[in-house]
Amino acid sequence: QVQLVESGGGLVQAGGSLRLSCAASGRTFSSYAMAWFRQPPGKEREFVAAMSGSGINTYYVDSVRGRFTISRDNAKNTVYLQMNHLTPDDTAVYYCAAGLKIRVGVKDYDYWGQGTQVTVSS
Repeated sequence: QVQLVESGGGLVQAGGSLRLSCAASGRTFSSYAMAWFRQPPGKEREFVAAMSGSGINTYYVDSVRGRFTISRDNAKNTVYLQMNHLTPDDTAVYYCAAGLKIRVGVKDYDYWGQGTQVTVSS
């Protein structure tokens, strides 16, 4: 079992930055690929970024590539999402997820956090 707790969301103006954190329980954190998803108001949950357990491989959705950076600290059992140049379209509840491999589907991840709200004002 892996428990995930996100933090770092909030209200920010367009062009600003936020860093989300996701703290994981358990001793096998480094064996899991970690991902960030988001769910905009009234829309389906969508993939944002993922990183392999080793931290070597990453993958981003096109809309955030170059603006968002996923990273992890396996010693701290934590994954991060640095978000720069935010726009109102980035407004969503952001979730972290753990799975066996880097995938982009919601169903591909076994464990989920409760989500943290990110609101970007214009």
